[in-house]
Amino acid sequence: MQLNYIDWGIKAYSEALAEQEEIFDKKVKQKLQSTSNISQDFIVCQHPHVYTLGKHGKISNLLANPQYLEKINATFHKINRGGDITYHGPGQIVGYPSLDIDALGLTLRTYIETIEQSVIDLMEEYSIKCERLKGATGVWIDANTPKARKICAIGVKASRGITMHGFALNINTDLQYFNYINPCGFTDKGVTSLQKELSSPTLLDIEEIQKKLFHHFVKLI
Repeated sequence: MQLNYIDWGIKAYSEALAEQEEIFDKKVKQKLQSTSNISQDFIVCQHPHVYTLGKHGKISNLLANPQYLEKINATFHKINRGGDITYHGPGQIVGYPSLDIDALGLTLRTYIETIEQSVIDLMEEYSIKCERLKGATGVWIDANTPKARKICAIGVKASRGITMHGFALNINTDLQYFNYINPCGFTDKGVTSLQKELSSPTLLDIEEIQKKLFHHFVKLI
């Protein structure tokens, strides 16, 4: 089955959300009409500084007030994905796979596990060992130690087997922005980026890494 690679480049979160919702609604309608040629799209982009809170998340996990968010050029959105609060910003690969997971033979759980595994496989290319952490969706380094730190957050929504929202993989991310939230609701775990783990003095090529991640994802479905 063909999976389309789509790069939106740098896009405001509100604009990306509106476009996602339009695509999602169209595909759900197609599914209800038993349309067989629903496109399978792997969408990636980057956002200006933004915090998003999942539908069951706690606003108390946002530690900055609106005035301070304005000072650091960040916006805030409460949305309908799973998960708690997270940060998106420049230097981070944000993925919004828009898929019919039924056609791919995936459940919501195995779909999330496929995203996790594709990131784990990608990180192996850079000799970085990543793993899952029981009870905490996403991809972690040193998961079961006091040094546990997340490199990829995942929060998805699915209806009629059609997915939206997705994942955020830290590449050249300014990790200081995570200081203003309890990432994913955790107060005892850290966050990291590929650039930090590699101790790279220069920025990594995000477009190249996005395409590598896409190829790992395709291999798994």
